[in-house]
Amino acid sequence: MAYSLAVSRAVMDHRAVVTATGHEDLLAGLNAIAAGEDHPNVVTGHTVPGHTGLAVLFTGQGSQHPGMGRDLHTAFPAFRDSLDHTCTLLDQHLATELTQAGATSLRDIMFADPGTPHARLLDQTRFTQPALFAYETALYHQFTTWGITPTHLTGHSVGEVVAAHLAGILTLPDACTLITARGRLMNSLPPGGAMISVRAGEHDITTALTQHPDTPIAIAALNTPTSTVLSGTEQAVHTLTHTLTQHGHTTRRLNVSHAFHSPLMNPILNEFRTILTTLTFHPPRLPVISNLTGRPADPHHITTPDYWINHALHTVRYTDTITTLHHHGIRTYLEIGPDTTLTTLGRETLDTHTTSSTDTTADTTGSTDTTADTT
Repeated sequence: MAYSLAVSRAVMDHRAVVTATGHEDLLAGLNAIAAGEDHPNVVTGHTVPGHTGLAVLFTGQGSQHPGMGRDLHTAFPAFRDSLDHTCTLLDQHLATELTQAGATSLRDIMFADPGTPHARLLDQTRFTQPALFAYETALYHQFTTWGITPTHLTGHSVGEVVAAHLAGILTLPDACTLITARGRLMNSLPPGGAMISVRAGEHDITTALTQHPDTPIAIAALNTPTSTVLSGTEQAVHTLTHTLTQHGHTTRRLNVSHAFHSPLMNPILNEFRTILTTLTFHPPRLPVISNLTGRPADPHHITTPDYWINHALHTVRYTDTITTLHHHGIRTYLEIGPDTTLTTLGRETLDTHTTSSTDTTADTTGSTDTTADTT
């Protein structure tokens, strides 16, 4: 019934649902609908003009967990075929890293049991980002086999790479080149970076930063109107945490190895640019909402190496991304990823507009709670 309701019924302007525990309840509800009368077993409604479309949101780093995709791989052929094909391409780029790790495929790391050596590798950026790309690409293809197709695509940081591929900007081989290079280069940076999540909005954070003009720290992500991620050196994060706490803001240290989306990414950018120039970019077939601007991506910009350099370096404007989708009439959101992070962020952002939204989340494999959606 759920499948048929989702993909095969006619989409009418007026809707009615009967809830019944037996034959008599069902008939009473149907008779009430036929007579145009109210009934406790009947819910009626109508579509709101201009509120159409589906936005697919691809989760970012921090959502990964051991075993992700293993049961889906067993249960769903479309997911399995896509994941296997994508992992084959990714493994070609990860051959040296996999050999060093004692793994034969990225799947070994993704499907490992919690607490095992392979499972711990999943939190290394060089494997995290390709694993999320493979998982989310495969899950998207599974949803399309059920007749579910989006009108808009977006993601959080690395999730936008998935969106770019599925929008047609990058072929699968080129997207695999980009994501493995991105993860490997970020993983190669020296340790010493840190990130914190702060319960504060952009204005409050900017005010606090003016008190430390020489502190090497950046706004890594604007996740909701009251949730911001900061990124910088260990000492800078410690100093700013103290200031924010004094002003009554709660902070939480994120379990990450580097200061993503900050100037600490600069040492890898030249090599990353060299790799990006070998890729072929195509105009998007679906609208992509950009993390860099929070608005629909300029087709002439998102198809350049400069865009993806800045994408790794600058702020993820996720609050603006969700607000833009709302202003475009989107009321239905499907989060594709191993956790529900973006659903939570989206609901908090949309609540500031006092609007209802339908969040449909693909939390398919019993994931655990994670720290943040930061890269």
